[in-house]
Amino acid sequence: MSVRRNEVKSVSNEAFFASHGRAGCIGLVGGSQGVDLAIRRAQRKLNTGREWAKFSHAFVFVGPREDGQLWALESDVDFHRERVQIGVQENRVAKYGDEKSYPHVAVLDFDLTPNQVKTVIALGLDLMAKRTQYSLRELLAVYWSLKTPSKRQSPNKLAQEKSMFCSAFVQHLFTAIDIDFDPEVETKLTLPEDIALTRVPHTAWVREPPRKR
Repeated sequence: MSVRRNEVKSVSNEAFFASHGRAGCIGLVGGSQGVDLAIRRAQRKLNTGREWAKFSHAFVFVGPREDGQLWALESDVDFHRERVQIGVQENRVAKYGDEKSYPHVAVLDFDLTPNQVKTVIALGLDLMAKRTQYSLRELLAVYWSLKTPSKRQSPNKLAQEKSMFCSAFVQHLFTAIDIDFDPEVETKLTLPEDIALTRVPHTAWVREPPRKR
C-alpha cells in the first residue's frame, strides 16, 4: 500500500466528514482565523516551496454516536459561553462544519484493524479521563524548533507531564500501534503538517476550497 490522495470538490464539510470519517481515521482542518492562521504560517518551513501549511489542527474520529452525530477525540482549547474546556476532550465533528471558518479539511485512513482502532480510541479516552491538558507551552517550543529543523529530533525542552497539543496527541495515540508519521520528529514536536505529509502508507481524502475568481 502506498500513499493515495483523492481530491473531493463541491461538498460541504459536514458531507465530507460523514463520507470519510470512519473510527480510527485522522481528521485535519485548516482554520481561517487568528491562531489557526499563525499555526499555518509557522509551518511553512516544512514545505519545500515555503507556502503556508493548509492544516492547523488534528483529531481522531471516534465514529457516530447514539445522537446520530459524528464524534472525535482531540486536544484543544474549546470556548463556550459559560466555560472553557482545555485539553483532551470528545466533541462533535460538526464544530468544523463551517466552510468559511475551516476552508481546508482532510481525512487520513491508515486502514487500521478493529483491534488497532480499539487501542487508539481506548488510549484517547483514558487520557481524557485523566484530564490531560492542552499545552501552549509545548506549542511554543515547537515554534522555536522550526527555526532549526534538526532539533525536532530532540525531546521537547518545554514538555510537561500529562499535557500535549492536538497533533502531538494524535501521534501519541498512533505510537501505541507502532505508527510514526515522521521518525525524524519527536512525538511532542509533531505538527499537523507532519501528519499531512507523512509517507506512512494511507489513503488521504482532501476537500479543497473553491478557487477564487
